[in-house]
Amino acid sequence: MGSETRFEPVIGLEVHVQLLTATKIFCSCSTRFGAAPNSNVCPVCLGMPGALPVLNKKVVEFATLAAIALNCRVNETSIFARKNYFYPDLPKGYQISQYDKPLAEHGFIEVPATRDGGGSGNKKIGITRVHLEEDAGKSLHEGFPDADEKTAIDLNRTGVPLIEIVSEPDIATPDEAYEYLTRLKEIILYAGVSDCNMEEGSLRCDANVSVRPRGQKELGTKAEIKNVNSFRFIREALIYEIERQVEVIESGGKIMQETRLYNSTEGKTYSMRSKEQAHDYRYFPEPDLLPLVVDAKWKAEIAKTLPELPEARRERIVTEYGITEYDAQVLTFSRALADQFESAAKAAKNPKRVANLVQGELMGRLKAKGLDIEHSPISMAGVAASADLVESGAISGKMLKDLYDLSFEGGLDFSAVYEQEGRPKQSSDTSALEKVIDEVLAANPKQLEQYRAGKTTMIGFFVGQVMKASKGQANPQLVNELLAKKLG
Repeated sequence: MGSETRFEPVIGLEVHVQLLTATKIFCSCSTRFGAAPNSNVCPVCLGMPGALPVLNKKVVEFATLAAIALNCRVNETSIFARKNYFYPDLPKGYQISQYDKPLAEHGFIEVPATRDGGGSGNKKIGITRVHLEEDAGKSLHEGFPDADEKTAIDLNRTGVPLIEIVSEPDIATPDEAYEYLTRLKEIILYAGVSDCNMEEGSLRCDANVSVRPRGQKELGTKAEIKNVNSFRFIREALIYEIERQVEVIESGGKIMQETRLYNSTEGKTYSMRSKEQAHDYRYFPEPDLLPLVVDAKWKAEIAKTLPELPEARRERIVTEYGITEYDAQVLTFSRALADQFESAAKAAKNPKRVANLVQGELMGRLKAKGLDIEHSPISMAGVAASADLVESGAISGKMLKDLYDLSFEGGLDFSAVYEQEGRPKQSSDTSALEKVIDEVLAANPKQLEQYRAGKTTMIGFFVGQVMKASKGQANPQLVNELLAKKLG
């Protein structure tokens, strides 16, 4: 029995999500990213003596909305607490967070179960809690002429509102961790409470991972992997860390409880600091803030603003527009894209054709150009217009492909290119087509002889030649009918 079958990993994830408010959690300083260092600060977020925090109502609404979207129970009363520790970018010497009475608990996210995770279909990953807290500042160690000797502190981020989403240790494989994070990000984006921009630190993830002999109930000693800046790297870091821990145990070693960093260039994790003893943060209730009460009435008002979430939307558009589950997955990638698709599908004569054009014609061109669907030169309204033209027989499939190519070459929407090309039309002029057919048959006597000798598949060759001669503007259905009559 191999190592990977004798041992099983246990993974839990802690995700910090920055809420999309204009101002900080306890003061009116801007949360804008990229401002000059230490310019978005005031006595409250700098922790000056006598400065008092005032809770931002929008922060509570966004956090509650996220908790509802994640199937959590929102607690009517939650308590802010001081988490005490010293760090140069934490000017107060404590962080205002929530401890034993968080905003929300007992949620879940459904992910596709992986084979090595032991199943098929969907699997629920539990969410232990969603709590509110303020961000700390940022220590900068790079970019200075004598970098080894300097650390700079930027406190713009201090007091930026966060929710921390803590999963249960229900994740069985690195692939499940990736799926969990992908779905979590998708839900948060749909809810509209964060931009989840990992490059700007709006979404950050720490992973806790341990291994144990398969079937053992007791958890192994865990390592925490911090500061990984993409979901792909989190999956890679977990794969490496699981293999490392199994090797240590098999060679008679002991896993140390520690914090590790992932080096994506080398594909390895490195020890950052030991966590032999759990930190004692000396939590106590924040004396300057009242208990936070989200009563049933306020919670109901917040819940009304929750949009349709991705999974429910996928199920509905499969039924409503007769598209495949795969199409639905692609078209609901973002809320904006799903909105555009639905408005295009509702406006078009045949919603299925709109979905097929997105999959068959749009996606391939976007991939070839290295573009996201959000940056497509052809809008969903353009796709709907092109679908209607094909549906009505005004243009052929070949003409549509040519017009799409021109759209991508010139960076113009479909309708603009269609106008620019003088609204090309598929030809249904019977006498003109008969003339072209006569010319094609006369020019290909050998193929005509083969057809008459019983090789009826040659009709495809003649259709192709007629379409070529008409520069793709002939109506293929009519060409087939006229050819069958001539050859009959």
